[in-house]
Amino acid sequence: MSGPTHEPPARFHAVQYHPAIPQNTGNIARTCVAFGARLHLIHPMKFAIDEHKVQRAGLDYWPLLDLTQHADDDAFLAWLGGRRPWLVSKHLDGVSHRFDEAAYTRGDVLIFGNENSGLPATWHDRWPDRRVHVPMPGPLHGRGNVRSLNVANTVAILLAQATLSA
Repeated sequence: MSGPTHEPPARFHAVQYHPAIPQNTGNIARTCVAFGARLHLIHPMKFAIDEHKVQRAGLDYWPLLDLTQHADDDAFLAWLGGRRPWLVSKHLDGVSHRFDEAAYTRGDVLIFGNENSGLPATWHDRWPDRRVHVPMPGPLHGRGNVRSLNVANTVAILLAQATLSA
């Protein structure tokens, strides 16, 4: 399921952990093409990559996408090896850097959690100093807080910042 044996260098790697919403993955695919990032999908997924909703959200950019699929967590972790991961989280407990304060370098791996359950606690424990978050200042005019940003929007924010700062 993984990509070619000889991988050309990617600017950045955007990883979707067990994606659940096809439209998000399609949008993320298009964003990866725009930023020259390699998209990694960690299975299991809640849909097939060739599902109409995924393809439609990615428009006609699919042939341009640099895509690697990993059969499971272990396959992804084996690929990750000594690369530099950044876990993108909405949780601020423990060590977490603001997304615009992290020191990104070309080739870094930006890992985004599942839309419903995020990333496994064991991954947060493994890389406690490699976590970033996008601040959400809070309610406007006394209205309620937003619990989280859409993962596709967060991928765009992080790839833009990483590209600008690397």
